[in-house]
Amino acid sequence: MVAVPGSEMLSAILHVISQSLLIPVIVGLLAFMLYAIISFGGLISEYTNRIRVSTDQIEQIITDISNPGTPEKIKQVMENSDVPQGYKDIIIKIASHPELGTKSREALARKLIEKEEATAAKSLEKTDIVTRLGPTLGLMGTLIPMGPGLAALGSGDINTLAQAIIIAFDTTVVGLAAGGIAYFISKIRRRWYEEYLSNLDTLCEATLEVMDHGKT
Repeated sequence: MVAVPGSEMLSAILHVISQSLLIPVIVGLLAFMLYAIISFGGLISEYTNRIRVSTDQIEQIITDISNPGTPEKIKQVMENSDVPQGYKDIIIKIASHPELGTKSREALARKLIEKEEATAAKSLEKTDIVTRLGPTLGLMGTLIPMGPGLAALGSGDINTLAQAIIIAFDTTVVGLAAGGIAYFISKIRRRWYEEYLSNLDTLCEATLEVMDHGKT
């Protein structure tokens, strides 16, 4: 029995590993594409149900809660306002603790805002993963079948080469498409969440200031 040189053995191992990854790569690309399509539908639904809050609305709410500036007035104004429910829940929760000191109330507000930030980050996490890994899997799906395809070309097997090229092109397109859709979704949602958190932060600061003045 002829001994196999070490370099040839290592090359054989690499070849087996790379070829064994083709099926998982294709499955991953299909899963990413399916998730991107579902997420795009969710984005459309979120857009249709999204409550837009203008600067004038924020200004009016701040003005209303400042007169007379009591916790009951803050709750009433928020309950009657046309803002997302998340705003109402947090501001009302802050206004429900007039017994707390300034630092404690600020800590509560900061914790509530951090919870909203974590929720937004979690919502963006999956599409961000698809944005980064979709093209990567597409590239892997391009390179993996090209090895056997080029080897088949050397032996004159055009059909095997053609099949390898088809797989390479298909995986590239699917990977780029999934990544592109996910990037678009993340971009739009990130802008929405930044606006949401900015408005929430403004309302929290105004509420804290009004309640502090109310205690003096």
